[in-house]
Amino acid sequence: MNTSIIRYILGQVMKVEAVLMLLPCIVALIYGEEEGFAYLIVLGICGLLGLIATIKKPVSTIFYLKEGCCATALSWIIMSIIGALPFVITGEIPSFTDALFETISGFTTTGASILSDVEALSHCSLFWRSFTHWIGGMGVLVFILAIIPLSGGSNINLMRAESPGPSVGKLVPKIRTTAKLLYVIYFTMTFVQVVLLLIGRMPVFDSICTALGTAGTGGFGIKSDSMAGYSPYIQWVVTIFMILFGVNFNAYYFILLKQFKKTFAIEEVRYYFLIILTSITIITIDIYHTMKNFSDALRHASFQVGSIITTTGFATIDFNQWSSSSKCILVLLMFIGACAGSTGGGIKVSRIVIVFKTIIKELNSYIHPKSVKKIKVDGKPVEHEVVRATNVYFMTFTILFSLSVFAISFEGKGAVTSFTSVAATINNIGPGLDLVGPTGNFGFFNNFSKYVLMFDMLAGRLELFPLLILFHPSIWFDLVASKTKKQGFNNN
Repeated sequence: MNTSIIRYILGQVMKVEAVLMLLPCIVALIYGEEEGFAYLIVLGICGLLGLIATIKKPVSTIFYLKEGCCATALSWIIMSIIGALPFVITGEIPSFTDALFETISGFTTTGASILSDVEALSHCSLFWRSFTHWIGGMGVLVFILAIIPLSGGSNINLMRAESPGPSVGKLVPKIRTTAKLLYVIYFTMTFVQVVLLLIGRMPVFDSICTALGTAGTGGFGIKSDSMAGYSPYIQWVVTIFMILFGVNFNAYYFILLKQFKKTFAIEEVRYYFLIILTSITIITIDIYHTMKNFSDALRHASFQVGSIITTTGFATIDFNQWSSSSKCILVLLMFIGACAGSTGGGIKVSRIVIVFKTIIKELNSYIHPKSVKKIKVDGKPVEHEVVRATNVYFMTFTILFSLSVFAISFEGKGAVTSFTSVAATINNIGPGLDLVGPTGNFGFFNNFSKYVLMFDMLAGRLELFPLLILFHPSIWFDLVASKTKKQGFNNN
């Protein structure tokens, strides 16, 4: 195993995080908050550790998928631990476990919070919470690929380990150029949303934090009532952008090239919008009977459907009070998730499409045993390896989900709370139902349950396997073997 490249990547991650921590320091300076010193201290420590780790460049910068997965998983863990330290130092979240939960929730764009009074935080801490969403939305390693040249075609292994979806490809031949394009699209859409929110007379600080949370499909609100207190115009703007950020970014690349036929030819995107429109229609009709106002019913239904399917987690209303049928739809949307290649979480629409087509193919084989048909998506045959990987993903997801629900059920908080807590964290959504509904939080769980849910958040964001690979014995055998080999080489 090429441990030197893993060490080098971790060092680059720490240096990038140190630079990014300058922004909450600037926010603290603007608002005259002493909490900014905590970010400055962590910034210095993080930057120093990053410099030490990258002083010696690796002899070989070529790495395989296992190195990519290990580097990705360790990067997210280290990034979360460092990002939690300012909360502990300032005393705003004195418990390290709670601070780590909040930070992992931020970076993984989950939005599940342990805080009961969000507005008690300083401006710099509120900004940092929202900014972690933006950082984690596209992925810190994708950002590193955009700014730091790593030789060799193995760079795709980093992007595959961090980017969501059953398969990850390149928009253009060079990975670095692909990463830059993704971030240009990401930044531009975020900026446009900020402008539209400002037009709606939303305060500047609120606009920036809301746009960062929407872009990363994270959902950390800076108000205790999330988005309920803002105007209908602002809620509609957020609704539209939540849905847009849940679209496969390949579609935006084709739009930039003015290849509109290719944009509409993406099957996953078509199904994504079909699911959204169907869900909005059903829920609007359902809640209209109690609201007696069609425009309000449509707005709240659209917002919550957009928020849940894109795994953003913002709320304009306590949907915990909705009927069982509407809540059932939202729970189903939690698992479906957004498109692959977006900032959204969940299982992904593309995997759902592949699984349904696999079922249909299997049924047809019973009727026509001698027929040979391949599963097609976007008019192209899906490789057997992709179908196999999708089926394995579903099985692994089911096992991990079941074990997690069982693990936290010992607290005795109720089946709905336990089930939706895991659903909300492993799918990177945020709010669930019952005690973890939009008006509740995750602070009542004990430390064991919080670590289970933290694991679920990381596993869900990294598509399970990059995190699970850390628990494979051969990885540690390879690590020990590579260290022993290196020491023997140095002794000689």
